[in-house]
Amino acid sequence: MLGALLEEAGFGLHAVELDAGQAIPDLEPFDMLLVMGGPQHVWEEDEHPWLVQEKAAIAHWVSELGQPCLGVCLGHQLLADALGGTVKPMAVPEIGVNEIHLTTEGMADPVAGTLPPTLPALQWHEAEVVEPPPGTLVLARNKHCAIQALRVGPLAWGVQFHLEVGPGTVPKWAAVPEYERTLNETLGSPLLLQEATGRHLPVMSAATADLVSAFLEIAFGISPAGDSRDPVAASSLS
Repeated sequence: MLGALLEEAGFGLHAVELDAGQAIPDLEPFDMLLVMGGPQHVWEEDEHPWLVQEKAAIAHWVSELGQPCLGVCLGHQLLADALGGTVKPMAVPEIGVNEIHLTTEGMADPVAGTLPPTLPALQWHEAEVVEPPPGTLVLARNKHCAIQALRVGPLAWGVQFHLEVGPGTVPKWAAVPEYERTLNETLGSPLLLQEATGRHLPVMSAATADLVSAFLEIAFGISPAGDSRDPVAASSLS
């Protein structure tokens, strides 16, 4: 869903599949960085050496270039880790559609504040940010995970939940044998997650569209009524 929304706003997308061996390009020509999800963990640098380069790229992008960034799930954790936060395994993984709740800071945030105060969200994570980077605002939480969304500096946001979810997301996940086993072990059947996602998808999709719209307005001055600048490029890592 994120790609479709950005393309509708006039952005060109350049995806980088680090786990497939693709190299991180020179970031300076790009205007936005999306750091997406994956089954890896931020501390698995020996198993996935590209995590070292990815974290360095995120830190350079946010701290040195000061450019807009959005991290999702693993990307949220990598954003926190790269900027000095701490990510650890959860006692119990969070898998399913669960409610998240905006904090006071979240409701005041120009991007997260476009979300409903309580929102159903698709979750699939075995790790969590337990200590945010210095200067971070915690924007959302729930009973399973104390940091469901955060903001670092003026233009970097991370969300633990899968705001990119669409109608085909869960079936695509369930087609991967390891994911199917996890769903069977935790929920009993992939169909239960698919049904819950479908039931809440209209609300989740509307919230994502509002959040992306606010992100583009804050980062680039692009209003929902039209673009105020020429189309730009977005890079997706992970």
